[in-house]
Amino acid sequence: MAAVLRKLRRRILTPNDKAVLMSERGFHVKNPQSGDLLETIGRHFLKGYAFAAEAKTVEEAEANLEQLPTRFRGFAYEGAGMGYAMRDGLPIGGSRHFARFLAGRARHHEYMAWIGLGWAMARLPRMRWSRFQVADPLMCWLVLDGYGFHQAYFKTQRYVREHHREPAFPWPGGPHAAYANRAIDQGIGRALWFIGGTDPDTTADLIEGFQPDRRADLWSGAGLAATYAGGADEDELRRFMVRAEGYHEHVAQGSAFAATARQEAGLIVPHTAVGLDVLCGGITAEEAERVCRRTRPAGENPDGSEPAFETWRRRISAALVGAEAG
Repeated sequence: MAAVLRKLRRRILTPNDKAVLMSERGFHVKNPQSGDLLETIGRHFLKGYAFAAEAKTVEEAEANLEQLPTRFRGFAYEGAGMGYAMRDGLPIGGSRHFARFLAGRARHHEYMAWIGLGWAMARLPRMRWSRFQVADPLMCWLVLDGYGFHQAYFKTQRYVREHHREPAFPWPGGPHAAYANRAIDQGIGRALWFIGGTDPDTTADLIEGFQPDRRADLWSGAGLAATYAGGADEDELRRFMVRAEGYHEHVAQGSAFAATARQEAGLIVPHTAVGLDVLCGGITAEEAERVCRRTRPAGENPDGSEPAFETWRRRISAALVGAEAG
């Protein structure tokens, strides 16, 4: 009976594969190869989500996740993060599923897991958000990155075409509540790489349609997606950087984040190096990880001037610009 209930939970909670089709979403299709790549990423996200929805234990979900191809496994961990967060956020079924998930193999996929929690927040009523208390002063902003990606991906007209922005986002609150929209924009920027079909000019056109004060965060998110997801060759990425004139340090920071996420998870693939070479001054994934680790704040800023997460991003940008200049 328990197995039947788990299968039913998976069927009820997991979106249909149709939800990630480029034709269903109305996204730009650069060519069949890039379209297939982005749809494959979406399907692996949903696989991870389904593993979390149905698994009896975290170890069972991990065993399934670890069988997936290297290129797409991180997206599946992101989906599983969403799945476990959904289970926590629902009024039945207990809690601490996400915490147990993050304590296992997902700790090597920390960025992706937290982003997955943001997807869950986008699907759950706001009255359930109180269940998500993120003590880490850095990771709470990655949650909102995930929220932003979800909204741009599924509510493209409102968040991308109409440039919707909430005047007072309620989570996580606190002294840096105003930063929430910036973190959401970083996720929207990631989504623009998908919405633009990995086409550098289409993605750049979308970014340039936003108000100037939002573009730095959007370019950062797009640079992250271009390095983590791939889909563009070296010449296309060079054109992307031409279009990103004035925002190169932000693209580089996003690219370094992406490489670090893959490096820490042991998921480096050939396009990681291509992305770093063009978008991040030619450093290696190991060097990107060292920069991100060295510059990571130990906690919140004692003077409270800005979120530690923004301090981290600025430090990464400065280190990368300095390395390129040297």
